[in-house]
Parts: sequence; structure tokens; C-alpha cells
Amino acid sequence: MSAESVPGDEAALGTGPQPETGDSAAGRPAIVVVSRHDAIRERIHRELARRYGADYQVVTCDYPPGLAAQIQALRAAGTPVALVIGGVGSHDPDDIEVFAAVRPAEPTALRVAAVRWGDWAVSPAVFDALTLDKIDHMAIGPEASPDEEFHRSITEYLSEWNIRRGGGFEAVWLIGERWSARSQDLRDAFSRYRIPIGFYDVSTARGREMLDELGLVSPDLPVVVLRFGGQPSTLVNPSDIEIAEAFGVLAPISADDVYDVAVVGAGPAGLAVAVYASSEGLRTVVVEAGPVGGQAATSSLIRNYPGFPQGVSGSTLTNQTFQQAWSFGTTFLFLREATSLSAHDGHYQLGLSDNNVLSARTVVIATGAAYTELGVPELEDLHGRGVFYGAAVSEAPAMRGRKVFVVGAGNSAGQAAVHLARWADQVTILVRGQSLAQSMSDYLVRAIDATPNIDVSYGVQVVGGAGGDRLESLVLEDRASGQRRDVPADGLFVLIGSRPRTDWLGETLMRDRWGFILTGPDVQADVATRWPLLRPPTQHEASLPGVFAAGDVRRGSVKRVGSAVGEGAVTIPQVHACLEAHPGAPAARER
Repeated sequence: MSAESVPGDEAALGTGPQPETGDSAAGRPAIVVVSRHDAIRERIHRELARRYGADYQVVTCDYPPGLAAQIQALRAAGTPVALVIGGVGSHDPDDIEVFAAVRPAEPTALRVAAVRWGDWAVSPAVFDALTLDKIDHMAIGPEASPDEEFHRSITEYLSEWNIRRGGGFEAVWLIGERWSARSQDLRDAFSRYRIPIGFYDVSTARGREMLDELGLVSPDLPVVVLRFGGQPSTLVNPSDIEIAEAFGVLAPISADDVYDVAVVGAGPAGLAVAVYASSEGLRTVVVEAGPVGGQAATSSLIRNYPGFPQGVSGSTLTNQTFQQAWSFGTTFLFLREATSLSAHDGHYQLGLSDNNVLSARTVVIATGAAYTELGVPELEDLHGRGVFYGAAVSEAPAMRGRKVFVVGAGNSAGQAAVHLARWADQVTILVRGQSLAQSMSDYLVRAIDATPNIDVSYGVQVVGGAGGDRLESLVLEDRASGQRRDVPADGLFVLIGSRPRTDWLGETLMRDRWGFILTGPDVQADVATRWPLLRPPTQHEASLPGVFAAGDVRRGSVKRVGSAVGEGAVTIPQVHACLEAHPGAPAARER
């Protein structure tokens, strides 16, 4: 293994670059290039060193069986490994298998297969390796210099690694207890908003030292320190509203202002509505009680969303869609819940949790669904202290070396299990039924089968558990025999079922017995519905004309991110038709 001492010094490659030592290497992560083929290894090394040599140590390994030891040596020297880029193809006999050494040695390092342009024969093996989580990404190796297409990929992967790893600039300091529900909620929220934070456990010397520096003696935890803008501001055990106020994102609401479209919920469906509505000139406002993205934002890697052949994290996908809607002029009202819906003076009014009222000519409800709770009291008491609902991305690094369980059989559960397996010693998926195939995408089933530290237990449910400061054990019950057993557990991630977020609607809209909103033909088919217009309700229109539902909150929806985005998009022509038919007001009555 070697590292180039002078970025871009091609002469050094002729005799083999020498490892960096001393201050020149201090604190700089490594990019490791591994290949037996001299020309390919040196070509990739040269291109990387020229572009990234000032910020990263570019290291080569010409003996793939020694890769794990080399990564461990870098770690021992305090050098984290960001990327491992391996040559893949007929020129490299180690091929995909070279990456097997990476995950155990450095869980956060991204594994990148470098393929030569035109080497189509290797494509099936690379795509299969992506599916089975044997590699994280692929890149077409550099053929010219500079090769901007190659650098576009590498820069994207380095950005992903930095986000996963944390560190660097910390816009927010969060000081609190590691196993605290509130600390966990804030870590999850900040990470989903893509806000760079540093978490400091108050039980550590550094955490206590930071409180002393802030002049805080035994404060209520957690403490949030905003380090951007003019003067840093310190918030002691703040509410969500107090944090939003400090960030300056609480947009005022005018009682006289009437929007064309009010969207309730900023998950994939709501964000799609916002993008299409605002881009077509409709004054659009989105109300969201929690972080942008809904359940989708908690997915560590979505592989089957069109346009992202190597997958995309849920937070990246939804955050970019949020920025797209924002750039078109959508107004976002964060950390406020819709509490009521009514028709008043020819417009719809949404009552909000901060006692404000929002008026709009049409409304799209896209509040999505929440994960169903287990209903085991002793485990609910441990929420945030080893028991989590959909928080696999933010909490996964804390599971390093631990024994973890995932409850669920859908795509969210599969994505969580594969992601957690990067850190945990053992991940066990607990499934009530006898198969994953009926509820989980094939690519995830294959990835689970191929991951050695993931097990699946069928026909089992969680009925109990115990712990002091944090989760220590679970009680599992065999559903067929009723037999119970205690198992040690450090983490439990619950991703089961879907409960629509529609309780706030009361009797305003027609819903089925599970709470999902009836739309279109289902509205007409319900004998209790008194549809007020001669025309039938459109496909996504609810039992009030001019009120629509999209995404997981709607009865009959397909529980996939792509379908939620599609429903949001196709709702807009229906909104336009409603606005054109009733330019002054929706034809609705109070209920």
C-alpha cells in the first residue's frame, strides 16, 4: 500500500508513491484504490490525486488479499477510509470479491466498483453485486484526464460518505443523554433535514466540558446550540416550536390570505403536489408537523425509484424535492399540525395546532401513514432508549457491535435491516408470517439472503421486553405453538403496518373503518355519502368537492414512494379543473 506525497506528481508513480507521514496526513481521510493491474491502478490513482489530493490521502493497494489489514492499519493511525475503489473486470481476477474485506474493517467506507468503459460483459455481475449489497456504487473508470464524468461520481460518493459519517462543520450542537427519547427524536429530525449536527453525550467528559463552557449547571436536557448566523444561541430542552423560531422558519400566516392549494403533509405525495402546483403558477402552501419526507425519509437506500440506478437515500430524495418545490415558490409551514377542516365563506379553512387558520380554494391531504405501535407497555416505556420506530438511519452507528432486531416484513423493514447490518454484529428480522416475498421487493429479499449477519425468524411476534436505562432483552412468542423465549437485545426497530394520519378529520371526510380517505369511485359507492354536485368526484377527490387525497393516506393507494409521487402529480390536473369550474369558491357545504 502506498499514498502519494505530492498530489499530481506523476513521476512518483514510476517508482511507487510513498506513504504520507506526519502533519501532512493528519486528519485527512483516505481513498483506497485496489487493483492487481498496474496501469489501471495507477490511472485511477493519478486522476484522484490530482483532484482530491489536498483533502484526501489517495492510497493504493496492489495486493487485494491484504486489503483488510491495510484498512485496519489506516484506522489505527487515525485515518478514516472514505472510499475503496476497486478495479472490476477481466483484468482483475479478484473482481467483486475484493470488497468483502471492507465492511468488517470499516463499516462507513463506501465500496465503489470501477469498470472500464465498454466492458459490458462485467455489467451483470456489477448489477447483481449492487442488489446483494456487496458494493455500494459503480463508476466508469477514468479514460482521459481530466475525466469529469468520473469525478462527478466520485464527488457524489464523497458527499454521501461525509453525510453518513458526520463530523466536519457542525451547524448545531446537541448535548444530551445517548439513550433519551427526546435526544433521539432531535437527532433523527436534524438528520432528515440534512442539518449538520454534532451529538455530545452528557455522560462523557467532552459533553460535561461543553456544558461548563456554556455556563450551564445541571440544565434540563437536551441542550441545543445553534452555531450559525450572528451570535450562537443556546436552547435548553427546547420545544419543536422554539427550535423552529430560532431557525427563523416559522412563516407568519395572514388571516386574509387565500391560497390556491393547501397541502397537508410533506411526504413524497405532498411534495410532488407542491412541485407541480407551484411550477404551474398556483399559490401553494404546505403544512407539515414533522421533518420533511415522512416515512420515506427514514429509508437508508431506495433502489427501485426511477432515475437512480444505484439507489438513493430517502432523505436525499425528499430533501431535494423539498428544495425544488421551495424554488418554485411554495410556502412551507413547518412544525404545525392541521387540526380541523371546514368550509367557510366560499373557501376551505384548515385549523392549525398553533391556533392559526389557513384559507385555501382547494386542499390536498397527503398526511401519509404512521408505523403501528407494538402495544407492549414495557417496550413503549423504552422508546428512544433502544426501541425505535423507523429511525434506522440516524441510530444505526450506535448499534456498532450490538445485537439488533427489526420487526416488519415490508420494504422499510428490509432497508433498515440491510443498513443496520453495516454496524451491528447480528440483525434478526422478526416476521409474523411465513414469507417475505409477498410484502418485500425481490432485490431486498436477495440482499437479506446474501448478508451473513442478517437472520430471519418467521411466525414470531414480540410480546415483552425489559431494560433499565435502555433495552436489554425481548420476549418472543411463536405464533403457532405459543411458546415464549427470552433473548438478549440491544436495539429493536419497529416498522410494521400503516395507520393513516386522519384522526384530525373527524367526520369531515368519508373514511373507511381503518381511517383511509375514500376518493373517486369509492365516494360514489358509499351509500352514506351525499355528494353535492351533478358531476362525479374525480379520481383523487374526497367526499368534499375540491378536497383531494394522495399517497398512503388514500384508500387503495400502493405503498411505494414512486406511486405516492405519481398520485401527487396526477392530482394537479384535477385541482386545475376544480379551480376553473369554481373560480370564486369550491362548491362545498359545512358538515
